[in-house]
This record gives sequence, C-alpha cells and structure tokens, in this order.
Amino acid sequence: MILFDKKRCLFHLQGKGFSYVFQVIREGYLAHLYWGKKVKEYRESSPLLFVNRGGFAPNPDPSDRTFSLDNIPLEYPAYGNGDFRHPAYQIQLENGSTVTDLRYHSYRIHKGKSKLKYLPATYVEHEHEAETLEIVLIDKVIGLWVTLSYTLFEKYNAMTRSVQFHNKGKENLKILRALSSSVDFRDDQFDLLTLYGSHTNERNISRHPLAMEMQVIESRRGASSLQHDPFFALLRKGTDETRGESYGLSFVYSGNFQAQVEVDQYHTTRASIGINSFDFSWLLTPKEIFQTPEVVMVYSDQGIDGMSQTYHHLYRERLCRGLYRDRIRPILINNWEATYFKFNEKKIEELADEASSLGIELFVLDDGWFGRRDNAKSSLGDWVVDKRKLPHGLNRLAKRIEGKGMAFGLWFEPEMVSPDSQLYRKHPDWCLHVPNRPRTVARNQLVLDLSRQDVCEYLIEALSNVLSSALIRYVKWDMNRHMTEIGSALLPPERQRETAHRYMLGLYYVLEVITSKYPKILFESCSSGGGRYDPGMLYYMPQVWASDNTDAISRLKIQFGTSIIYPPITMGAHVSTVPNHQVGRITPLETRGYVAMSGNFGYELDLTKLSKKEKEMVKKQVAFYKEIRPLIQFGTFHRILSPFEGNETAWIFVSPDQDEFICFHYRVLAVPAQPIRILKLVGLNPDYLYKDVNTGKVFGGDELMNVGITLPIEKGDFLSHMWRFKKYN
Repeated sequence: MILFDKKRCLFHLQGKGFSYVFQVIREGYLAHLYWGKKVKEYRESSPLLFVNRGGFAPNPDPSDRTFSLDNIPLEYPAYGNGDFRHPAYQIQLENGSTVTDLRYHSYRIHKGKSKLKYLPATYVEHEHEAETLEIVLIDKVIGLWVTLSYTLFEKYNAMTRSVQFHNKGKENLKILRALSSSVDFRDDQFDLLTLYGSHTNERNISRHPLAMEMQVIESRRGASSLQHDPFFALLRKGTDETRGESYGLSFVYSGNFQAQVEVDQYHTTRASIGINSFDFSWLLTPKEIFQTPEVVMVYSDQGIDGMSQTYHHLYRERLCRGLYRDRIRPILINNWEATYFKFNEKKIEELADEASSLGIELFVLDDGWFGRRDNAKSSLGDWVVDKRKLPHGLNRLAKRIEGKGMAFGLWFEPEMVSPDSQLYRKHPDWCLHVPNRPRTVARNQLVLDLSRQDVCEYLIEALSNVLSSALIRYVKWDMNRHMTEIGSALLPPERQRETAHRYMLGLYYVLEVITSKYPKILFESCSSGGGRYDPGMLYYMPQVWASDNTDAISRLKIQFGTSIIYPPITMGAHVSTVPNHQVGRITPLETRGYVAMSGNFGYELDLTKLSKKEKEMVKKQVAFYKEIRPLIQFGTFHRILSPFEGNETAWIFVSPDQDEFICFHYRVLAVPAQPIRILKLVGLNPDYLYKDVNTGKVFGGDELMNVGITLPIEKGDFLSHMWRFKKYN
C-alpha cells in the first residue's frame, strides 16, 4: 500500500480508493503533491510544483526565485522562515525564539499499526490489516526529532495521521502548537462542511463556500464540546450525498481542539486539525517525547455518503472495542424524565415492573441515588448509596430487577465534585483552580483535576467499590460542565498550560482501567447529551447519549447530523413523554418510536402513567425493535431526505448482504393541497426482487431506487411511515 520511489524520493500511499503523495525536495523539505482518487502511478508530468511569485515570496536560495516555502504545498509546515500561512507546529527555544527548521532524515515502512501511548486511536487486530509509514524530520540546530506517522487500512478507505516530538537536544523546548495533520490543496474550489450546535441542539450541518480568509472551528471548553464536533470536510463544488469528492478529517480526541482552513492570496487551501494551541504549551525536556492524538482522514469520490460509510464502518469495527462492539445493544428504560431526583425504592421497582411486562431489557437508575442528592446542588464525588432512598442498597435492587428479567444499570458523573460534598470538604485542592481567584461553578459543581494521579486513583477506587457491590451491567458516564480556572495545584508555573491536555490523559487512563476491569459492563458516554460525542470517547464507550433533547422532531436533525460521521449503533435514542420536557411539542407515539428506533432504542418516561392503549403500543414497539435491531445496529445506513433542507426527512437501513432493508420517512408539518411525492430509495441491489413485509407487494431493487415509492397523502403534523422489505426469491 505504501510505495517509495528512491530515485525521486517520493512516497505514494495507495489506499483502497485514494492516493496520497508527497516528496522530499531540495535540501530536505517535505512537499505535499496529491490527495484524491487512486492513481496507479504519480509520474513526472504531474502538476508543476515551483512557481515564480515575485518579490514578496522569500527565497531560501537567493539564486532561485521559483523556490519559496510560501508558494509550495508542504506536508508539515513551520512558521518564521518563509511560509506565512498558518503552521502545523511551533516550538519555543530557551532563548525565546520560535523559528525551527525540520528537514527530512529517514523513513520506515512496517506492517500493522502501533498503539498511541496514553491516547485512544483506531487499531488493527492483525498486522496484515494495515501498513504504516513513519517519516523522521530533524532540526539539527536544536536536536528536535519529529516523526510523522501515516497508516493505511487494507479494508477501509481511510488513512490516519499523528505526530511525535522527541527532544534529543540539550536544552528545554516548549511546544506552543502541535497539530496532528496539515494538508495543502492546489486550489480553493471547495465548500466547508462542519457540525455545530448547543445543548439540546447538537450537530447541525453547516455548509458554505471557502473564502479568502481563515475559517476556524474550535473548542476552548476542556471538552470536544456541544458547540463544534472535532471534524470538518472539504467538498468539491456540486458534491451531494452520492456524487462528488469529499475530504473528511476527524480528530480522535475529547478535549480542546482547533480545525482551520486557510485560503491564501494564490487561492491555495491549507487545512489542518489538532490540539487547540490556545492556552496550550508543553515543556519538552531533553529525552522527553510528546505524542499528538490521531486524525482519521477519509477521501470519497462518491459524495458525502461515501465518506460517511467509511467512518461508520471503521469507527464501529476498529475504534469501538470490547464485548459490545459486535453484540446487539439492549432496549432500556431510564428513570430520569420519569422521576428526576424524586424517587425511592418503591417507585423504582414499580417502574421496573412495568418495563419488564413490556419486554424492556435494561433498567437504568439515573442521577440521585448517592450521597444526599435531592437536587443538583450536592454530593457529586460522594459515591455512596443514599439509604434514605434505597434503604436496602444497590445489591438488592439489582437482584430484584434481575429477577424481573432485566439487567440493571447506573448513572455516574465521576469527573465532577460538588462544593457541598464530603469529598470537597476533605480535598478542596482536588478541583481545577488557580491561586487567589474565585472558583466558578456551573450546575453547582466544579471539575476534578484529573491531571493529578491521586485524583485519578481515587476515582478508580470509588467507582470500583460501587461497580463491585452489585450486578451492574450498564454505566451511563456523564459530564455536565466545561472547564474554568484551568490550573492544577501540583503543576509548576511553567507547566500550567499543560493542564487541559494532562486532564484528558488522566481521563483516558481512568477509562482504560475501569473499562478493562469491568469488561462485561456496557458503558455509555454522556455530556449533557452530546457534548463529548467524539471518536476519543467511542474508543472506551461504544455508545453515546446523543442529546438531552428527546423531542422526536428535534432529534431528526440531531441524528441526521450525527450520522455524517458516527454510525447509528453509537447513538442513544429514547422515546419520551408528551408534551416533551425540552420543547413542549406533542408528537404521536408512533413517530417518537420510529425516530428512536433509528439508534440504540430506549424509553425515558413514567411507564406507570401510560394508558392501556399506549402500553400496548410500547409493547409492540419493543417487540418490533427486537426483530429489526440487527439491521439497525449492524446494517448500512443511508440518508435520503435532509431535515436541514425541507419539511421531510428519510433514511434507510440496509443489511450487509442487501437481503433486507427498513426505510423511515417523517413529515414535520401538514401541507395544504399536498402534491404527489415520490421517495427514491438508495443502497439496494438493483438485481434483487424485494417483498413488502406488510403488504406482500413485490418490487425490483432498481424499481425502488429509480421509480421510487409513492408517499401517502395524510392530514396532520409530525407524521411518520415505515417500510420493511425482504429479498423475494
């Protein structure tokens, strides 16, 4: 997969459907040449590299006006010696200067993919699944060795990149900027696609043309955030779901990030992503190594859907790990919107009785079971059962729920501490804080300092005590505020700006220990919903609570946008009561069910308050989802109609062998004088005949995709329809 032309010192990385090419030029500069559709060979006649740009382009060689670092595409650019575009890295020396000069030294190609120390990343199970190239660059003046790592997968149309900094010199270096990937394109004929949002309104789709400026998305919040996903894509003009070129960059990290696209005066484009350089630095002492997180780069010449398919399959199969990676996920009931903090043992068992009778498989006890947690003002950090609410403890409750034929799950928010808690009173220095400044609270809580080993070990012990005390099969791991006063009592002044990244390393350490210690527990990540829905968390927890907004109509956009990168099996999606608690909307139970069935299905309401008719409908929904969930969770998902572009949404799940599919269609508002609407399906085998499970009618796959299905004309808002087909022999 990785070819090296020794004569030209050219590296040609050939992925499943793409080529990525760069070359060592002049006195060791690394020039980027091409990223796009796969070519057999990159020949001498490929695009011109050197151009005379005139007097404002500095020339390392005064005798050659055609060569300037400001004009050529570079693989890992610096700033200060001729390239005025934004750099991929920046190092400060002891003398205060920030000029560095990395030159090519050597390369190594090897089978497989090495683990990133202390960081989540994609992986392989056998070395033949991937091939890795390591390029070593050296700044001889300061003894800095930088290794650029590239991995290509045999099965997946993706490439990963990361960078390692090794100080082999004699003086301290300070890393001010260390992005994981930078790509220079020869033109600017792209649209920029990003995912933005807020609490209860996550992962909206933004798409707009590139402009002659710097365009940046980032998080400075200490988490990947609700506001921006650590991902962006460049789309060639005219690219849609199934046609055109897409270039995706997704960052496997859960903390502060920056992703930026710059168009310069020559209409060339530089795109990069990595740890946010704002409020970041890292003291790199002699012999010390710093490793950047991984970027997953995907090229598709089959539109946005082609890019999504690569991310879906790679993240589901070689990012998610553990017992539940390949196992169907249970249907759950969560008590949060049913009771909030006001519950006792009797109420929980009543809910569990109803859930059991309806066929639900997992009961999750949410916030309020520990300390003296009657509201959000106290007890975070005190992970001890509140005997006022649960006088017989978790063990008996778990056994009682197991006796009803369900597994038992529990909510935690381990990374936080309440000022009103035993933990805070005992260890007030264990939270993030800076001297002589107030400690800003959010949701009446502070953030524990996970850059400290003692805090990490406390969490491991406290959580282990609870998880070992009862038969707990599921954990919802929440994180409900972002970081302020980002400082650590244990770090010296010159390392204070390392705190946010050291926090992430501490979190990953805790997650690795806990998930390895309890491999049979299904862990679900949450951060006020989707505030930390990123590839880094998926490495430890194979599903995420996609949003605190459980309104079915709001969820159309949330789940549609999420699917640009993340597979449906990672999305927690629940049916809740009406009027909805977040937006007050009243939607049919059928529509709420069909939306929630398009992810990991569950309920979040008081089942004891449902009517007999509603309970019967819930029972049927549960039974139906059990039939279709292998298709939903392990099938191929395609988007058909976008809620961001009109009044309707549609998507389809197709089995891997294309023998079966299920399609959902949703209409938000009723339309007067409704026109006849045709829905053309996608992803089917055109040569197959398919039988409608409900009507018995038979259609050709080509017919369903090219002619389509006529949508019913009905009155009413928030309506939905479902079609289920199986191959007809």
